[in-house]
Amino acid sequence: MFTGLVTEVGTIASITSGKESAILVINAPETVAGISLGDSISVNGVCLTATAVSDRTFTADVMVQTLSLTSLGSYKEGDLVNLELAATLDHRMGGHMVQGHVDGVAQVISIIDGEKWQEFTVSVPESLMKYVVPQGSICIEGVSLTVGQINDADAEVTVWLIPATLEKTNLSAKKIGDPLNIEVDVIAKYVERLLEKR
Repeated sequence: MFTGLVTEVGTIASITSGKESAILVINAPETVAGISLGDSISVNGVCLTATAVSDRTFTADVMVQTLSLTSLGSYKEGDLVNLELAATLDHRMGGHMVQGHVDGVAQVISIIDGEKWQEFTVSVPESLMKYVVPQGSICIEGVSLTVGQINDADAEVTVWLIPATLEKTNLSAKKIGDPLNIEVDVIAKYVERLLEKR
């Protein structure tokens, strides 16, 4: 489990693509200091497992299912990725409960710079909009964010990015049309399932 608080922006050092998988090597000198083999790491909101660790990089295998359900399949060498190690019980939960199980891929449709923030609007798969509520939490590219506005008619969600978020994540490098990994609130999905099965 993660909190959606990014601890480092890493760089994809290499990608080796196979028929049904890919191997990512990510340069992340700060993150690797806390990694052991087999540890879970959130990479742009996708929970991956460290299969090799060096003094500056870690390696993770990405299976075909993950490549098809997330934006990882579109990455290239040099791309920036948001990183977070799995949460521990002795730290504050500053974000919200994030599993690293991406629900869908959104797309940046509008970026408006404000005096002290950035208005960031994304199109979300329509099937996920029922799980998004104003002032609720949403995970975008592994970043825990508060939902500012919802446009149900167009399946759009707007969040406001403060300077600290822009400085410490890769969201500042996003452009119109870029794909984004989205994870909605898992509690909403559990409630829906319980109501369906009662």
